[in-house]
Amino acid sequence: MKAKELEITGWGRFPRAKSLALRPEKPAAAAAAVRARPAGGLVAHGGGRSYGDAALNDNGHVLLTRRLDRILAFDPERAELVCEPGLTVTELQDFLIPRGFMLPAVPGTGFATIGGAVANDVHGKNHDRHGSIGDHLRWFELLTADGDFRRAGPEDDPALFAATIGGVGLTGVLITLCIGLLPAPSNAVRVTEMRADNLDHFLRLLTQYRERATYSVGWIDVLARGERFGRGILEIAEPAAESVPVRAGRRVRVPLDMPGFILNRWSIGAMNACYFHRIPALGRDRVVPLGQFFHPLDRVLDWNRMYGRAGFHQFQCVVPDAQAETGIRRLLEAVGESRAGSFLAVLKTMGGAGKGYLSFPMRGFTLALDFPARPGVRELMAALEAITLEHGGRIYLAKDSCLSPDGFARMYPALPELRNVLSRVDPQGVFESDLARRLHIRGDQP
Repeated sequence: MKAKELEITGWGRFPRAKSLALRPEKPAAAAAAVRARPAGGLVAHGGGRSYGDAALNDNGHVLLTRRLDRILAFDPERAELVCEPGLTVTELQDFLIPRGFMLPAVPGTGFATIGGAVANDVHGKNHDRHGSIGDHLRWFELLTADGDFRRAGPEDDPALFAATIGGVGLTGVLITLCIGLLPAPSNAVRVTEMRADNLDHFLRLLTQYRERATYSVGWIDVLARGERFGRGILEIAEPAAESVPVRAGRRVRVPLDMPGFILNRWSIGAMNACYFHRIPALGRDRVVPLGQFFHPLDRVLDWNRMYGRAGFHQFQCVVPDAQAETGIRRLLEAVGESRAGSFLAVLKTMGGAGKGYLSFPMRGFTLALDFPARPGVRELMAALEAITLEHGGRIYLAKDSCLSPDGFARMYPALPELRNVLSRVDPQGVFESDLARRLHIRGDQP
């Protein structure tokens, strides 16, 4: 298998990495690549939808997994699916929903691969009710650093199981996954949208509906001030009893990198005001296809180009319930004081902790914000990290490009357990990434 030199980025397009890419079509070819001990190490790279450097390996090798895309078994009686890692969320949903099932945790983009979903222990809009993808993983086969395949599950090498869920690809390459499924009565959800007048109102609504609604997600206007500070729109949804027609609809594509001046405080403020007022004061109800509800931005291809060639940073944290009111307020105040704008700003609740040593979730409130990669933004990200730490929260590695090694170690107390597993299954550090080096995940950096 011949390697090809590529410049690769995450979805945020920052940072960039030059790597030698290998594209296996069968598990045996992937195993041969690992046994060759490629220079600079190796990391699996799926749909490229993690935002920062989790699936990058500058001056090393990446293993592109999209061609490992077979569905191997589907058992409706056991409500489980066995598949390879390169299938995307949308491809799996397209297979499952007509058969009356769906994935139990659906991230914000359908272009993510299922292997990447497990490696980042993704969550969806139903975390309070159904947790993250790792909560439904029954077993997997992993290609480890010795070139062999190992099976792991909750009772079969549970430490390797926990290290791989959310383990950002450092334990090896997922080859086969068995996932428990949820019933899907139709291809649609019934959505209720309502305005939140300010942050206090928003947090009350989220708290009220977290135990009542199957799905909930909020958009927040980070530029609103005064009595409107923290205003936004809450969406709650329940599975619809009947399916709806799904129009093929032409997707829009952002054709080029937008000039840096396009997204500024004033343009984002105008977009935020329009977006808020599109919902009537008394709210509205509608029935929409599952894909439209789960992945609204997938209808705009290459939307990351709106931030220009320099790219953007996403910040996503979770703050525990007891600290949420003050923590979320402090984070939004810091963004306002920086005069940075973010149109894509999401606020949700989360349920309990995940099953992985590096799983992101905890019971609390999660806030996600996008910022163009401009001077001063890294200082803002450092300030947001400090506020998150002060309030007992953590930052999501799948979205991160700026977290400090010290902050990471303080946010993820199970890091020593992960390091123990890595020293057992990959003592030579065959699996490596830019994120692992930046955060000193292996603990062996100076």
